[in-house]
Amino acid sequence: MTVTLTNKKWTLSARPETSVSKEHFNLETETVRELVDGEFLVKNQYLAFEPAQRGWLNDVRSYLPPVAIGEVMRSGAAGEVIASKHSDYQVGDLVQGSFGWQEYAISDGTGLFPVTKIPAGIPISYPLHIFGLTGLTAYFGLLDLGLPKAGETVLISGAAGATGSTVGQIAKLLGCRVIGIAGGEAKCQWLIDELGYDAVIDYKSDSVGERLQELCKNSVDLFFDNVGGEILDHALVNMANNGRIVLCGGISSGYQVKELPPGPKNYMQLVIRRCHMEGFIVLDYVDRYPEAREQLMQWVDEGKILVKEHILEGIEQCPEALAGLFSGQNFGKQLVKI
Repeated sequence: MTVTLTNKKWTLSARPETSVSKEHFNLETETVRELVDGEFLVKNQYLAFEPAQRGWLNDVRSYLPPVAIGEVMRSGAAGEVIASKHSDYQVGDLVQGSFGWQEYAISDGTGLFPVTKIPAGIPISYPLHIFGLTGLTAYFGLLDLGLPKAGETVLISGAAGATGSTVGQIAKLLGCRVIGIAGGEAKCQWLIDELGYDAVIDYKSDSVGERLQELCKNSVDLFFDNVGGEILDHALVNMANNGRIVLCGGISSGYQVKELPPGPKNYMQLVIRRCHMEGFIVLDYVDRYPEAREQLMQWVDEGKILVKEHILEGIEQCPEALAGLFSGQNFGKQLVKI
């Protein structure tokens, strides 16, 4: 490099015990160091946000180590290689990886989530959601665990989020009756008008329990749950015999270590209705990512899956983007554009 670059980055300063906010992070500035052999420099263009990031702030046993105090906040990012001393990555390559909340990232291509090149002809942000962990989560959670069949009723919480909306569209492609639970008139109308859901429940204005009784009393064959809490309880009493519940997320908990919502009171319905409830982590399917990406890319290219992005501008917006996931502010995939 012949030009000195300044990098803005957000580091973790304190572990939140309840809601996450800006006060738990520091916005720091540093000079980008020189590369050594085997490294390349990425200028990030988009950062991705998902509820799981809140869980990574807790110092508890999980499927990934917690973000350390003083460490750059972990997240997926997509950007352009602007300098390289790595034979596999050239200046101008578009790449995505776990680069974190920062403007520039130095990488050797390895890590918790290895760096991958972004194929030509697709939007640079798409590998952060529909062709990335979000789309893969929807694909494997629905198809491998949910096992949907044509004509079945599929219920989805968090249905207007990036994962939920993908699950619903795949279920419709398979011939299922799809019912979504989302918050707000605009989101609910989008699910009906553009994604073709058969019915939607607005948890902000409807009684979820009453509406579920009206729409699918004792007939939910598959519940794809991104929320947990009270909504999971309502779903349990509306399951069909031998129904399946896929536990993808628990956003109602805020992924906190204190003030957790109560556990499901209606869990005995799993016994009465002989239902199966199972959680999963998409990292278990790494060997099959290419298969899923190929199918998702085909569906998007054919217009069978629509994508919606919720974009905030500027690195300064990172804490707000993460916190907003837990108050339903995002409409589609939450991104920050740098």
